[in-house]
Amino acid sequence: MKVAAAPAKLNLALVVGATRPDGKHEVVTVLQALELADRVSLEPAPELSIGGFPADTIVRTTLERLAAAAGVAPGWSVLIDKRIPVAAGLGGGSTDAAAALRLANETLAEPLPREQLIELATGVGADVPFFLGPAGALGTDDGSELTPLDLPHDYSVLLVLPHGAEKESTAGVYAAFDERGGSEGFAERRTALEAELANVRTAHDLAALPPNDLARSELADELTRHGAFRADVTGAGPAVYGLFVDRADAERARDALSPKGKTWITAPAWYG
Repeated sequence: MKVAAAPAKLNLALVVGATRPDGKHEVVTVLQALELADRVSLEPAPELSIGGFPADTIVRTTLERLAAAAGVAPGWSVLIDKRIPVAAGLGGGSTDAAAALRLANETLAEPLPREQLIELATGVGADVPFFLGPAGALGTDDGSELTPLDLPHDYSVLLVLPHGAEKESTAGVYAAFDERGGSEGFAERRTALEAELANVRTAHDLAALPPNDLARSELADELTRHGAFRADVTGAGPAVYGLFVDRADAERARDALSPKGKTWITAPAWYG
């Protein structure tokens, strides 16, 4: 049996443009993997089965596409140990798909090359290629065109998932963005993001990155009041993050905000 960690992600910045001819939106995003992770186990089996998370569809789809690309039957048994909150904007489904893709590919008599895996992952979902590595990247195009980033990682992350929050569909979030004319000024915001990103040297420099275009939360303001040097919604939400220089400060903020939501303290993951 093969086992892999499937890390969560943060959108440390998310700038969104207009709808493209393919129906997707133009996106520029700064992505960072986290130590908070699901655990994915996989072994060859007579048929494809996914256990541990009955709501999964993306892992199944990914492995069916891998099998088709490799010219083999989809014969794997997968067990997902969920630790990342579901439908929170942290990439839990995409990271499970990427982990299963890597593990299943390793079982093939002739594993597909990385470039083909990335192409396959892109066809499944815009976030999936990021989880094939590295841990920090700039996502452009629809978010799936990745440029590795050497980001600072000497900080703690407090995640807050508000009580009673229900994730709106990603399509719904983008539709609302379009209705309010959110893409106006995209070129200027993209330029600003790229300029601030070029100046990032220390963790505190991340505070200058522009805010999330898709979603806002009052909890971000509360995290800032409790000492976060940057706080925002990740992805389409509803999870909110705060970045703290010291873990002790993150723990104090967690104690203050725990009545308002479920909390996790984690840190940036670091791998090539």
